[in-house]
Amino acid sequence: MALIVQKYGGTSVGSVERIQNVAERVIETYQQGNEVVVVVSAMGKSTDHLIELANNISDSPSKRELDLLVSTGEQISMSLLAMAIQQRGYDAVSLTGWQAGIKTEAVHGNARIMDIDPKRINGELATGKIVIVAGFQGITENEEIATLGRGGSDTTAVALAASLKAEKCEIYTDVTGVFTTDPRVVKGARKLEAISYDEMLELANLGAGVLHPRSVEFAKNYDVPLEVRSSIDKETGTRIEEEVEMEGNLMVRGIAFEDNVTKVTVHGLPDGMATLSTLFTTLSNHHINVDIIIQNTNGNQSTDISFSVDSVALQETLEVLSQHQSQLNFEQVSYEGDLAKVSIVGSGMISNPGVAAKMFDVLARDQIKVKMVSTSEIKVSTIVDSSSMITAIECLHDAFELEARKPVSTV
Repeated sequence: MALIVQKYGGTSVGSVERIQNVAERVIETYQQGNEVVVVVSAMGKSTDHLIELANNISDSPSKRELDLLVSTGEQISMSLLAMAIQQRGYDAVSLTGWQAGIKTEAVHGNARIMDIDPKRINGELATGKIVIVAGFQGITENEEIATLGRGGSDTTAVALAASLKAEKCEIYTDVTGVFTTDPRVVKGARKLEAISYDEMLELANLGAGVLHPRSVEFAKNYDVPLEVRSSIDKETGTRIEEEVEMEGNLMVRGIAFEDNVTKVTVHGLPDGMATLSTLFTTLSNHHINVDIIIQNTNGNQSTDISFSVDSVALQETLEVLSQHQSQLNFEQVSYEGDLAKVSIVGSGMISNPGVAAKMFDVLARDQIKVKMVSTSEIKVSTIVDSSSMITAIECLHDAFELEARKPVSTV
């Protein structure tokens, strides 16, 4: 008897009708002789609605109380799904994060899972029950409810699969798998049969919204086989595993993108070994995430450092830099908004140095100006104007023949 962990996202449980559909899918898996643990998100946009209610009450709601509030969204989903399964004559039990033994660090709103005690879940499975667990939440050492932040239900599912030593973890969503890029942007985007942990982690970190990066990292660390599938259609999804054979020798597996990027430049910093460390330590201490970094050394023993941030964090970034100007000893700060990041990802790039050159050549031919660049063994990211983002995605998808199953020349 195999143990399967399934996760259903907010759109998959967004209505009574969809919850009934999920109940049928879960029972079908159970009827195949499997033990089943199901992780659910909150219904549709209910978490956003709860946050809106909190903001209508308070300009600055307590993070503890906010966690208590938003954690109820998943509890509604889990209870309704358990009822739907019971209505069909099958035994099911719903568990909150703390009832399921999920222990987190004491960080409200963005906690990490520290440990899972699977005793309660194993006990319920032993009696033949289907176990439904509220995603996105756990309990701290001081018995406070804490939520896991964006994508927390994905992480809950993968962590449970690792703890329970499940045969695999199935992530059910409103798409049929992982595509070469967002099919809503490029109509010719192709669903991948399989993708490696490393490639999926890069895509997730670079803006692909199918899986949260933390869940992919968990899966890689604990060797949990993942499959992304549709909660509506029953076609085969995309496998995410350690080693994946390249489809048709494609060196680029997919294209990720995100807009709302701002480039910040700090001018006239002292040209010394400690400059980078001091600047980015200061930003890190204020929890400002910095992405692509470029350093330009001037002839007058000073340096300019540019970096990209999420546009939402721009105002805070400028305030932190202003507060620490005397310590950092820079001249001025400038910034450029309305930017986007477009990235190509593929493990085949490691042994094919011509891929990056081809990317820049394609963008140049379409007169798309590249403002910043970042590379790793399996990705190349570029910062471009937001107005050029869709064109960049489309021309790169076409140039690397991601709709086709044949080798691509990088010459």
